[in-house]
Amino acid sequence: MECRPFDSARDREGLWACKRAFELGLGSGTGDDAKTRAYEGKLTDRYRERYLAWVDRCVADGPACVTVAATEEVVGYVFVLPEELSLIWDSAVINELYVDPEYRGTGVADDLMEAAYAVAREQDLPLDRIVLDVDRANERARAFYARHGFEHWGEMVAREL
Repeated sequence: MECRPFDSARDREGLWACKRAFELGLGSGTGDDAKTRAYEGKLTDRYRERYLAWVDRCVADGPACVTVAATEEVVGYVFVLPEELSLIWDSAVINELYVDPEYRGTGVADDLMEAAYAVAREQDLPLDRIVLDVDRANERARAFYARHGFEHWGEMVAREL
């Protein structure tokens, strides 16, 4: 297993496969049928194109902001927002962390977190902190982040537009 910076030419399809699985897991694993349908419904070709273009823009601004874990194919990734977006939360922001279920419990997620910390330590941040959003219903992820020293800090709320 290798953890390395995302290479668009080499990793694009693998990253998208992981991103798609990440989104489907959010929909089906942490909510009701309406949430599942909402997450499934957004995964259009247009969304894929927009997401991958955004990844490319972020990587252009911070080449190490997306780290992939790969064997022959991408099996996980961590996406730390580039430094210029740190003012969103006055911190480094882990936008997404995903590991294929087959590789969970093998240390891959720990390796990806270490890569995220390394990226964050290089950023000039208003507050010396790294933050992420985790669904309250995702007990496995919450336990993982607690093991990594993350503590509750505020709460995100949302409403439809």
